Amino acid sequence: MTEIPSKYEPASAESRWYSYWMEKGFFRSRPDNREPYTIIIPPPNVTGVLHMGHMLNNTTQDVLIRRARMLGFNACWVPGTDHASIATEARLVAKLRSEGIEKRSLTRDEFMEHAWEWTRKHGGIILEQLKRLGASCDWERTLFTMDEPRYKSVIKVFVDLYKKGLIYRGVRMVNWDPQALTAVSDEEVVYTEEKSKLYYVRYQIVGEEGCVTVATTRPETILGDTAVCANPADERYAHLKGKHVIVPMVNREVPFIFDDYVDMEFGTGCLKITPAHDINDYEIGVRYNLESIDIFNDDGTLSEAAGLFIGKDRFEARSLAEVELSRTGALVKVEDYINKIGRSERTHVVIEPKLSLQWFLSMKDISQPALRAVMDNTVRLYPDKFKNVYRHWMENVRDWCISRQLWWGHRIPAWYYSNNEFVVAETEEEAVEKARRATGNAKLTMNDLRQDEDVLDTWFSSWLWPLTCFDGINHPDNEDIKYYYPSNVLVTAPDILFFWVARMIIAGYEYRGQEPFGDVYLTGMVRDKQKRKMSKSLGNSPDPIDLMEKYGADGVRVGMLLCSPAGNDLLYDDSLPEQGRNFANKIWNAFRLMMTMKRDDGLEQPAASAAAVAWMRNTMRKSLADIEDSFVRYRISDALMQAYKLFWDDFSGWFLEII
Repeated sequence: MTEIPSKYEPASAESRWYSYWMEKGFFRSRPDNREPYTIIIPPPNVTGVLHMGHMLNNTTQDVLIRRARMLGFNACWVPGTDHASIATEARLVAKLRSEGIEKRSLTRDEFMEHAWEWTRKHGGIILEQLKRLGASCDWERTLFTMDEPRYKSVIKVFVDLYKKGLIYRGVRMVNWDPQALTAVSDEEVVYTEEKSKLYYVRYQIVGEEGCVTVATTRPETILGDTAVCANPADERYAHLKGKHVIVPMVNREVPFIFDDYVDMEFGTGCLKITPAHDINDYEIGVRYNLESIDIFNDDGTLSEAAGLFIGKDRFEARSLAEVELSRTGALVKVEDYINKIGRSERTHVVIEPKLSLQWFLSMKDISQPALRAVMDNTVRLYPDKFKNVYRHWMENVRDWCISRQLWWGHRIPAWYYSNNEFVVAETEEEAVEKARRATGNAKLTMNDLRQDEDVLDTWFSSWLWPLTCFDGINHPDNEDIKYYYPSNVLVTAPDILFFWVARMIIAGYEYRGQEPFGDVYLTGMVRDKQKRKMSKSLGNSPDPIDLMEKYGADGVRVGMLLCSPAGNDLLYDDSLPEQGRNFANKIWNAFRLMMTMKRDDGLEQPAASAAAVAWMRNTMRKSLADIEDSFVRYRISDALMQAYKLFWDDFSGWFLEII
């Protein structure tokens, strides 16, 4: 017999076995007569690298898919990557700038060449890192959200929803990212409490000596005010009904109006109304037919419409506004104030509410089947405490702004002609044909049309992922989609429950009439011991590859899962993978011990050994039943701990000692 090394070396063992599994095609899945068990990977950013959240999420998926194989299912785990419009374009723009190249100096085609080159260079890194982790995906099925079948699927769905009247184009208030120069969805805005200031400003009443005082956190937006408002129940301002006031700095005469939205307890009970730069002000402006004055350029500097501080950054303009208000005697006082500030999830800059011409998907009616599916447990959330969060989101769903002012992504299939009229089509040829019919001009060519410059929100491709993984949009009756869809479980994080999970359920019902998955297992967030989210900027996130080099992939996987019950955050500490490594060593040493034992059929088995064998069998039977129960309820951390104790305590600590 080959001598067994005294020390377990995880790196060599894991590499050897993974190569063997790949060589033998053990992860490969094709439709057959077995029952399928399907998981689709939440696609990581194509140019990203492995982080601690990926480690937890993909380890959980791997546990579930390997168990399914052991139970005899035809297990299929589909891998892939996401093009991640905003994140990838931001990184590429920064990379080009470091080389002395500005995006604005490039044509769209030139920029896209750089983008594809960047993707080809960095796109496979995270997938190779997942292999290092031991992920048993069917790598022959690797997909990309912008490969040809996925691209065609996204365009086909856009055209279909437009034909159904669910996609429309209009001017609405959006979340504008002045750094990325694009609109972002509500779910891509992160709100944090930050130190701010509250400015109390006088507005002169027209025709009177008196003034009204308004409290605002944004004095620079006074330049866009078109009304001042109070609550109709506030008797302090009843005498101002029908009156007008003068906007400081610009001396604009605006109406004093009344609306129930105004909180009488905030500030002075008076609210300045800037319809172009606040969603609530915008809605009040619509109700009272107020003018909207957009005082900001796309990059957050002040526009010509502002009248003052033109070309200055919005935060510099705030300081200048304070000086000007003080100079004119309009500034009453300034107080320290804790304010909720919305920042872009990707660029971390302060979001600017902005009126913008965008494409939207009407969500109210299309969302109803997805709401019912979770409420009646057709789609089961684990833990189910998230059902109420899901219901709240879905019952208050807003139309989805699906356009982004970027170049990297699925370009909106709308072509403009004449006086900004447009057609929506899947191909250029179809667009020309539609434009000819619309204009009655049979001589129109592609040179007479121009395609919309915007791309679709990244999530507009991701919401189709369970369908496009099996090419179910282009070929709805193909063998794969009929066999593997719906998948069994989705493993993801609760922070994308609405803008990915819910939308996938919506798309599933819209395009196949059923749910895309039966179960949704929601992992927690990986945090440090101080309960902070792990991030590079905080310097509190270890490199997963370094951890695997030190503790072995299995050591890290065990460590992550031991303390990560569904939906609860994992407080990471190096003691966790160390515990996992020690467990692997325990198994190795127990194996070495057993291999030194010799069997002698000529000897009668001692009574103590016979009793130990019977006890161990019963213990294993009970433990396996407990482990199975934990898996059924998605208590994966519990299942691991039960297996851990079974081996460490019962088998190694008692059984091996007795025999």
